[in-house]
Amino acid sequence: MDLEILARALVLMGSAIGAGLAMIAGIGPGIGEGYAVGKACEAIGRQPESSGAVTRTMFVGCAVAESTGIYAFVVSLIIMFINPFIDMIAK
Repeated sequence: MDLEILARALVLMGSAIGAGLAMIAGIGPGIGEGYAVGKACEAIGRQPESSGAVTRTMFVGCAVAESTGIYAFVVSLIIMFINPFIDMIAK
């Protein structure tokens, strides 16, 4: 019985660490989106007549970049709350 409790604790510990590491992936999209918006503002400042095309392209790029952060968040939630690894512990 003690071995089962230890195995469960180790799986939960690893899951918590994995979820934390998955959330670090949210840093990249934040930096990338900030950089893209900054460059879009520079482009609009240089050529105001192209603001529509620049804004559309920026929004598509930001949506693609944000999907990476959302995937990391979903993986983190699955690891923390659904936790498919708990079922692998032999009872």
